[in-house]
Amino acid sequence: MRLFLRNAVWLALLAAVGSGGVVAQEPLTLRQAIQQALKQNPDADLARAGTQEAKAGAALARTQLLPQVNFTEDMSRGNDPVYVFGTKLRQQRFTLSDFALNELNRPSPAGNFATRFSGSWLAFDSLRTQKMIRSADLMQTSAATSAKAVDQKIVFDVVQAYQGVLYAERQVAVAQHELETAQALLSSVDDRVKAGLVVESDRMSAQVNEAAMKQGLIAAQGDLDLAWAQLRLAMGAPNLTQSKLQAIEPKDFPQNSLDQELQIAVKTRPDLAALGQAQSAQALAASAAKLSYGPHVSAYGNWEDDRGVDSGGHNWVAGVQIGIDILPFSKRAQLAREVAAKTRVDAQLNSYQQLVRLQVSQAHIQSQTAKQSLDTAKASIDQATESLRILKNRYNAGLATITDLLRAEDAERQAQANYWHAVYGNAVAYAGILFATGTLTPDAAEELQ
Repeated sequence: MRLFLRNAVWLALLAAVGSGGVVAQEPLTLRQAIQQALKQNPDADLARAGTQEAKAGAALARTQLLPQVNFTEDMSRGNDPVYVFGTKLRQQRFTLSDFALNELNRPSPAGNFATRFSGSWLAFDSLRTQKMIRSADLMQTSAATSAKAVDQKIVFDVVQAYQGVLYAERQVAVAQHELETAQALLSSVDDRVKAGLVVESDRMSAQVNEAAMKQGLIAAQGDLDLAWAQLRLAMGAPNLTQSKLQAIEPKDFPQNSLDQELQIAVKTRPDLAALGQAQSAQALAASAAKLSYGPHVSAYGNWEDDRGVDSGGHNWVAGVQIGIDILPFSKRAQLAREVAAKTRVDAQLNSYQQLVRLQVSQAHIQSQTAKQSLDTAKASIDQATESLRILKNRYNAGLATITDLLRAEDAERQAQANYWHAVYGNAVAYAGILFATGTLTPDAAEELQ
């Protein structure tokens, strides 16, 4: 009966855990923390910027298929013989007297106002532009997929930090309880010393124990402050004040085999998919570099209006141009660079596939270990509590020393710490499985609470 009452008191105490001085309010849930992090974390902003940059790159690639049109307004004046000769022709005021040798060699200065529209259009470039467009589209898709991977990393970081705060709060509660127990023990020993039932060394041991419990509480409070700092960093909220968090209860999470988890990771890991998309994009870029050796066909046109002081004229020209690079030295270098980049991406993808397999294996082992640790901690906490009860009775009856009692107190305290460490470790390990397999979404993270 006493064991039952003691456990009931512990459950009531730990259920009411919270940082000192916090005003009562609605607890911050894990889902709310994740939603804030996805909006405020700088890494999310960086990923979104990368997506927008890739989107702009895809739009830029498409502009190569569009005609280029330019407008210029030109004002000029000079006495260069060629300039004067051409200006008079364009202004349609050339006369027979302008053929005089003196007029040709030493013409009077002439001025010109020119309004010009010009345009060009790349009609065909051996399909190089089409390849570059497809490559840019894949890079845009890769950037968007990478952003999903960043979101999952943010979710995982928040889960770890959130669990860290909860565990630190539990440690503060345990440390506070142990300090109160140590103070009560010191008071009891002091009374027993005065009554001549125990020796002075027992009181000194109780005093040392109380001082150790005070140090433990100070350290636990420092760990709680550090845990909140980590949560602020994960959420991207440096001004987040300490508040009550919604507790996470012990759970039995679903378990899959390692082979199943590896198959899921290959299909769903966004970072792995993004790297595969980048590989395809780089292959297209290398193919486009090869096509740059081929011929290209472009159309061009120009309309111009030239005006002098008292006369003017206009003219136009249009044509089609076919060209091929006879000495493509720069294109050879470009092709070599693109091929080398493709080789690098291929090797990077191969390396990353092996890394993903290792990450999934590690997460699987950690999850299995965490589950076993939780099962063991559940059994040991009751054993430690019962052992402490027996030692207290024996000490009060003079059948045990204070050293035995303090050891039992330490064992119970360690059992409590191990239990809650196992509870939160089990939840984080399950989140690690979801993260390693690429399925850690905000909805999936909500299962932890």
